[in-house]
Amino acid sequence: MFAVLKTGGKQYKVQAGDILRVEKLAADAGETIQFNDILMLGGDAPVVGAPFVEGAAVQAEVVDQIKGEKLIHFVKRRRKHSSKRTKGHRQKLTLVKITEILASGADKSGVKIATGKGDAPAATKAAPAAKAKAPAAGSDDLTQLTGVGPAAAKKLEAAGLTSFAQVAALSADDIAAIDAIKVKPEWVEQAKDLAKG
Repeated sequence: MFAVLKTGGKQYKVQAGDILRVEKLAADAGETIQFNDILMLGGDAPVVGAPFVEGAAVQAEVVDQIKGEKLIHFVKRRRKHSSKRTKGHRQKLTLVKITEILASGADKSGVKIATGKGDAPAATKAAPAAKAKAPAAGSDDLTQLTGVGPAAAKKLEAAGLTSFAQVAALSADDIAAIDAIKVKPEWVEQAKDLAKG
């Protein structure tokens, strides 16, 4: 049985026991990973995905993180008074050994999904949006003041100022006593107007 899998923008035809050099994956040597983007399963009853085969996966063991052969990029511009440039590059690769081809049940295997170095699981990407907290009751959006951004608003909240009325009630002595942020006198004037409605 063989499978055609997609990773790193490339497609590979694999069988159990094959050793592949693929674009760098976020995994250490010895870890077992799973490729879920399977385009085709071959064998006695071939299955072609549209675009992927549902429930199919290829499991592999990471052998090592390696670098590819060195590529030289040389540029010479003729008759430009010796304008030359030489650059070298070695692509980071992951060496994997295919251990098993699953025709179904990939979602229940519990094996770490193979991802590139810059990718993060969808659950991790959605987490920061869930952490965004709603403003506390009785607090105002201090970023409506000219010159107050999100960072300055956090510093004002840390100093105990959460509403326009509190900022409007500040005296010159109170402004001098706040160490967290330099409160500008125009903020006080704007807060008075915004507190009125």
